[in-house]
Amino acid sequence: MKLISWNIQWCRGCDGRVDPARIGRVAREMADFDVLCLQEIASNYPDLAGSSGENQYEALAGLFPRYTVVKAVATDVPASHGDRREFGNAIITRLPVLQVFRRLLPWPADPSATSMQRSALEVVLESASGPLRVTTTHLEYYSVKQRAAQVEALRELQIEAAGHAAAPVPAKEGPYRTMPRPVSAILTADFNFPPDDALHRRLQSPLAHGVPAYRDAWQLSHPGKAHAPTIGVHDKLQWPGPPFACDFIFVTEDLAHRVEDVVVNGETDASDHQPVLLELRD
Repeated sequence: MKLISWNIQWCRGCDGRVDPARIGRVAREMADFDVLCLQEIASNYPDLAGSSGENQYEALAGLFPRYTVVKAVATDVPASHGDRREFGNAIITRLPVLQVFRRLLPWPADPSATSMQRSALEVVLESASGPLRVTTTHLEYYSVKQRAAQVEALRELQIEAAGHAAAPVPAKEGPYRTMPRPVSAILTADFNFPPDDALHRRLQSPLAHGVPAYRDAWQLSHPGKAHAPTIGVHDKLQWPGPPFACDFIFVTEDLAHRVEDVVVNGETDASDHQPVLLELRD
């Protein structure tokens, strides 16, 4: 299975041009992916640099007509012309989608920092090896307090899923119908912390009741090797300092032996972030 995670900066490249088609082209050139996790998708935001207010959810969906496109809006506010402004994430996949969970992550008040609401989009996919959970999110940039709360929420969601997997409720019809929610999971995001940050370690800390914890897939496939940078590689206007990694893919411990490789595309400048590819053995 091949999965790409990418913060696409509302489809804005380092040339300042907003181009959803370029995002789709780069993703396809990188891999014949089964799952594409995208962060920072905008709709009706003409005040974002380079944007004309285009609906990027629709534009991206149109590029992948044979795929299922699942979106999760974190910011949903009125637009001046009576429509809605939306900003969030999406998962695009050719695998069967068994269930979708859209969650708003914690947003505790922090008057010291500018911030926005963040969401976590979880889909349960029918993979060749059975049901698999994939979550993509985008943690807070400015507020350490909020980012830490969001890491704790992601840990709790893994514990919750393990509980459902261990004790499924009796089958019902209608909306009470139960669907698989496995403990095996992949977590992707622009986490807005570097590999040596305490929150990177916290996300991988042991979980209660022996629940399989998360492991950094890069460290599993490249032991002892520094993460390839995913930000500040090409865009030196926004990121004048040394490039570093803040975009990671984590897998639960039970999937660790299936990690084939993790690759960062350091060539593309279609966003200020670099896309990350996970290859998982079936």
